[in-house]
This record gives sequence, C-alpha cells and structure tokens, in this order.
Amino acid sequence: MYEIIIRQQGKGEMLGKLVPGVYRIGSSPASHIHLPHPEISGQHAQFIVSEDSLKVVDTGSSNGTFVDGVKINPNEPFETSIGSSVRIGKVEFFLKGPETGQILPQQVQAPEKEKTQVRSASDIRKQEDLNSQIQNAVQEAKKTSAETIPILRISGIPFQARPLVQEIKKRAHIELLKRLNLKRMAMAGTSEAELSEKAKNTIHEILAELSIPLPQGVSTEKIEKELVHEAIGLGPLEDLIGMDDISEVMVNGPDNVYVEHKGIIFKTDTAFADNHQVLAAIERIVSPLGRRIDESSPMVDARLKDGSRVNAIIPPLSLIGPTITIRKFSKTPLQVADLARFGSISLDMAKFLDVCVKIRKNIIISGGTGSGKTTLLNILSSFLPNRERIVTIEDAAELQLRQDHVVRLESRPPNIEGKGEIAIRDLVRNSLRMRPDRIVVGECRGGEALDMLQAMNTGHDGSLTTIHANTPRDALSRLETLVLMAGFDLPLRAIREQIASAITIIVQINRERDGTRKVTNISEITKMEGEIITMQDIFVFKQEGWTADDKIKGSHIPTGNIPTFMEDIKRAKLDLDISIFSSASGRGGRL
Repeated sequence: MYEIIIRQQGKGEMLGKLVPGVYRIGSSPASHIHLPHPEISGQHAQFIVSEDSLKVVDTGSSNGTFVDGVKINPNEPFETSIGSSVRIGKVEFFLKGPETGQILPQQVQAPEKEKTQVRSASDIRKQEDLNSQIQNAVQEAKKTSAETIPILRISGIPFQARPLVQEIKKRAHIELLKRLNLKRMAMAGTSEAELSEKAKNTIHEILAELSIPLPQGVSTEKIEKELVHEAIGLGPLEDLIGMDDISEVMVNGPDNVYVEHKGIIFKTDTAFADNHQVLAAIERIVSPLGRRIDESSPMVDARLKDGSRVNAIIPPLSLIGPTITIRKFSKTPLQVADLARFGSISLDMAKFLDVCVKIRKNIIISGGTGSGKTTLLNILSSFLPNRERIVTIEDAAELQLRQDHVVRLESRPPNIEGKGEIAIRDLVRNSLRMRPDRIVVGECRGGEALDMLQAMNTGHDGSLTTIHANTPRDALSRLETLVLMAGFDLPLRAIREQIASAITIIVQINRERDGTRKVTNISEITKMEGEIITMQDIFVFKQEGWTADDKIKGSHIPTGNIPTFMEDIKRAKLDLDISIFSSASGRGGRL
C-alpha cells in the first residue's frame, strides 16, 4: 500500500492510502481522485501504483503535470521516488512511499467528506479478490490436456452437483416470486440497494425453509449469491463481468458459459437455471435501451452500463437456446502507455498518430473481429482537441470520449411493425448539418461509407472510423465494395479517386495467434497511378520468433519512408522528430 499526502488550498492536508492499481485523477466525477477545480482537466493524470513504486502519467491534460517542479511528457509513465511532489493545477501530492505505520506530526486526517475523494480502495480490494480468484482458476485450468477446453472454476460448485443445485434454485425462485414482486417494486421506484436487501433477506428465509439437503461442497451462501444475481441482476454473468482479466463472455444456452482470458478460451463451471433465466438476463440488458428481443425480432445488439458490447440471439434462430456474447470494456479506459506496455504499439508510432490526428488527417482503423479496433479508436479519439465539436455515430454506443464538446448518436432498429429504423447512414448525413469539427463513425459496414468519404472530401477533415479487413490493401478493396452498397452505379475509378483524396492513413491492427493484439502497419495513401491507389508503409511490425511461453517475439520498426505531409506538420508547429522514420535509427518497440 502506497501513502500520499494531498494538499489543497483552504482544505488542509489529507492522507491517502493507495493499494496497487491504476488511479484516474481529474475534475471528472468518474475520476478515482476527484479534484473539481477549473484548471484541472476532466481526465488529467494517472497514478500507476505497485507494491514498491508509483508512476505518474499525464493523460494529455491542458495545463500539464509537474513532478518536483518539472513538467513531464504527456502519455509517458514517469517514475517517482519517496519524497517527490506531484503538482496538478493547484493541488500538490507528496509521496511518502510504501506504508510504514509512522504518522508525521503535521498530518491531519481528512474529514469524512474528504475521504470519499480517494474512494477506490475498497473497490480495488474487491476487484483484487475477483482477479485473484480468476488467476487461481487459470492456473488450475492450465493443468488440463492441451486437447480439451480448460475449465475455469468460478462458482466452486462441482459439475455433478449442478443439477441438484439448479433444482433447489428453481424451487426457491418460484417461492421468491410468490413472496416478492421485484418487477413491480422496481417500477414503483424502489432503489437498487433496497431491492437487493429485500431480495437477499427473502432468499435467505426461503433457503432456510427448504427441506432438500445441499450437495457436498456446496454452501448456502453460494446458492444465495447466485439466486440474488438471478433475481435482480444478470445471473452468473455478474461475477464474470466484474473480473477485469476476462475480455469476452460467451453464453451458449443455459448450461455452457465460456470466457476469454488473455486470448485463451475457457469453459466455466457456472450455469443458468434454464432458458428462461438466460432470457431474463437478456431482457434486463436490452429493456433500458428501448430495444426488444422476441420471436419476431430474435437478434439484438446492446450495451451494458460500462459500455461493454452485447449481442444476443434466441430460438428459433439459435438451436442451442438463448445465446449471449459480451465483449467487455475495461473499467479504466486504456491509454497509449498501456498499449505500449502490452507491446501492441511503440511510443514513436503513437506520437506519429497523435500528430496525424492534430493536423486533421482522415484515419481508418482496419482489422478483424476482436482485433481491438474500437479500443484503438478510443485512444486515437483521446488525441482530439478539447475545444472542437465532435460527433460520434455508432450502432451501439461504445466510445468513451473524455472531451467536453461531444455529441453521441446511436442508430435505432425498426419497431415491432418494421418501421422507425434509423440507420448509420441516416445519422452520417444528419451529422453534416450539426456543425461538426470531427466526425467519428464507430464502424463503416454499408452505404454510409460513401457519405463518410463525401464528408471527408468536403471540409470535414480529421474524421475517424473503423472497417473490417485483414490488410491495409484489403481495407481499400472493402471500402470500394461498401461504397457500391450505397446503391449508386459509380465507376470504379471515381470511387478510388474519392478514397485517395479522402483517406490519408490506414492503421492495421491484428489479433495474433498467441491472443495478443498488435498494430502491424501504419500506411499512408499517397496518390493515384492510373487505376491503382498507391500506398507506402510508415511503420510495420516485424516478427522475429517466439518466446519460451509461446508469445510472439518481434518489434515495431520504421520502414524509412517519410510521410508526404511533413510540411503540414511543420506549418502546424508540432514537435515531431523526423528521425523516428529512419530505419537506421534503431528506434521502435522491441518486445
């Protein structure tokens, strides 16, 4: 645990204790350390705390972050030492270092109201318990044969005991519905905390009255917890969604729940009681968004409160029962420093993309399903200036922009009569009448590609979008196909001229065989030569082999090609060292 002293004008000193983790600092209420001051950006900085070190990262703030009076570089972790001071606006942090049990004479404990400002300690302890649970489960699962799907033991209920547990839960659930109308209470405005408390007490009473003996190795507390989650939450999904290390949750009917952890798929020992419980979980997800799922509309895209993407499909289309796929978003949005630490991108590449965004170059992020396109789009969007008006357009709102002037638009599916649909293309056309400085489209997958290209060619420079493709060259071919889907019989040369004129940079991100995500190409579209769009790679990822633990070994290297828009960078007075493009410089991120 790390100790810091926080000094704010007119508030005295406050002692903060930080367990290992990442802490957001800023004026936004979503920050872990909330500092509501006008000179502090919404997402100003981060503390990255380990057992024996504390690193400071300035996350692109407007006024900068200072360590011992020296301004640190944005998006680059800066390691502090015991006794250092960190200044953010008019607030100062003094680093005591790892907890020693000694109390300085001048320390003043913060009043109860002030303690809530550093409010994540208990949450992080709870999160650490969940993460520790999955780490233990992963280690146990890795002992299985390479030919079988490893089992993650999350619930701790043995498979042979699951049928009896499900029977107990069914009876308890029927009795719960008799005693407590949770749906009516929720509609009447009962708070979530009160609803949870009443459900817990009632379930405890019901289980105490049941005459069925519990199977060996199954405690009443475990069944109570599962019943409460099913009654007022998302059932077995609640714990899985709370685990940071799980990136994807896949429900194949009530009895088969799978997860992805660091690129590897595991089967869990959790399960729903029956198909009705899975349908109830889907309803709880889609109903607040004004969407529906039934036999007439058996597919739906939605999102969770934290922005995680949800897809559900039910019978008769799904032959194995209701199916749910959840692509989780990190509770703390990833930053450039995180991608560099994971080996997904080098700092030189990130600096180049930052400059490209600031000089209003149109950028397309290309990649396959699950390659990390939306995550990278989020990071590039964070480079957008805070003063500009940004319009985001998505099928299901996932982007997590931190700028002040953001308009978020979301498409709408048709109603039960098949009317009222608002497609992405309609929103792109409408956004042009909303005075946008930047347009960010979550994904181009249809005729909206033509409207997007026209917007880029008519004064809306600096726009961003993603597209499904395996290489930068494939991205151009797919873009041509999407433009033809708009329904206009345009000559291929005219389409290619539009693309070459509108798009400047294509960023290719791939999901590798070891489960890691890597930016493999940053390519510039240069010009048209006859009927062909010409391109040049600026940076590439070069694989050099495999590590002992079966991870790809390689480095991000510049190709030696200089971008054709270096004059634009100079005119914008942006600091970009041209040596980062030199293949002989030895720069790049070695993994």
